[in-house]
Amino acid sequence: MDPLDIVGNLNNIKPVYQPIVSAIRHTVFGYEVLGRFYNDNEWHSLGDFFQDNEVPEEFKVEVDQHLLYIAISDMIESNETGHLFINRNAKQLLVNNGDDLLQSLIMFEKKGFSMNRIVIEVTEHDFEEDYEQLIHLLLYYKTYGIKIAVDQVGAKSSNIDRIRQLEPHILKIDTRIIRNRHSEGFQDIMYSLSMLARRIGAALLFENIEDDYQLNFAWKHGGRYYQGFYLAKPGFDLAAEEVLSVNVREKFAAYIQREKSKIEDRLKHVWNWEQKMKNLLSKWEGTKKVDAFIDAVTAQFDAESFRMYVCDSDGQQVSSNFRKHDDKWKVELDKLGSNWAFRPYFLENMMQMKTWKRGILSDVYSDIETREMVRTFGYPLSENDFLFIDISYSYIYENESLLL
Repeated sequence: MDPLDIVGNLNNIKPVYQPIVSAIRHTVFGYEVLGRFYNDNEWHSLGDFFQDNEVPEEFKVEVDQHLLYIAISDMIESNETGHLFINRNAKQLLVNNGDDLLQSLIMFEKKGFSMNRIVIEVTEHDFEEDYEQLIHLLLYYKTYGIKIAVDQVGAKSSNIDRIRQLEPHILKIDTRIIRNRHSEGFQDIMYSLSMLARRIGAALLFENIEDDYQLNFAWKHGGRYYQGFYLAKPGFDLAAEEVLSVNVREKFAAYIQREKSKIEDRLKHVWNWEQKMKNLLSKWEGTKKVDAFIDAVTAQFDAESFRMYVCDSDGQQVSSNFRKHDDKWKVELDKLGSNWAFRPYFLENMMQMKTWKRGILSDVYSDIETREMVRTFGYPLSENDFLFIDISYSYIYENESLLL
């Protein structure tokens, strides 16, 4: 389609609306506005038009303004109270210093459409172009109550500092990267994005959800909002909850029950390990006979563990390493005297064991030596000595509740 044909026939352009669902209310939170052009007796997406670098930005602004006018008018006429998500790239926003969009929103606010219902979506890529001008404009928009969402978060880790400076309201994550990236690597990306969202007070929105697995993944990883064909396809009408393809409330209820069952099973593992250790404590005779004590422990944890050792409250290892090789436990003397207090959460976990006098199970992490995902079960032997039992990846894999 020729860009001139599109701009010259605005009457053939209409918005379509894709619902965005809230995890809190299980209802439609808002709609993303997408453009369609009627040509040759069918409606065509305007995605290529907006993504074509050869199309003048002024053309894109004109079409976007047209779509915005219709979309807000539709929401006012239908008494729709949700939010409106609109896409703008950096170059579009900076045309006339962003004043065209702002004046339109001010006009509609006078008609009763509050600016705090507008969410402007920019991509992470936009932060690489005209950064200073863009972030100044977006911060200015925020003073009017306009919300900012950053799309395609995680594509460029180098922009994290710029995202922190902007402090957007929403971070959009494309669930297609779940399929395109190695699962373990993506877990690390998700952890970083979740931490970033918590630090800046942003909500996570997962888009392009196409199946139950992706919806469940988004829910488990702290998604507050969800969008995709699995939930609802874009339509010309502002959709009510009845048009959603799935019953979100029932889906989330099933996820909750599944997670509660996993947590219960995981706690049973911890409880069983604690009982084993309580039965073995009578054999503890202090650090002078620490290796003999660990030798007795290996028989009780042979199925679960591949390595164990004892540290004091300062993180210094006071035992040898007991390491399983070819299903046999071997003693590694060279680890004696090592200090592990530098590890994240080591001292906090140790103090929790000391205070509550009970075992503690770590999160899943990648072991430096084996490069496999493991967990560590720690148990207090005395006020100053703590046993650490590394749970093997094979055992974790066989017990789903230990995976996450």
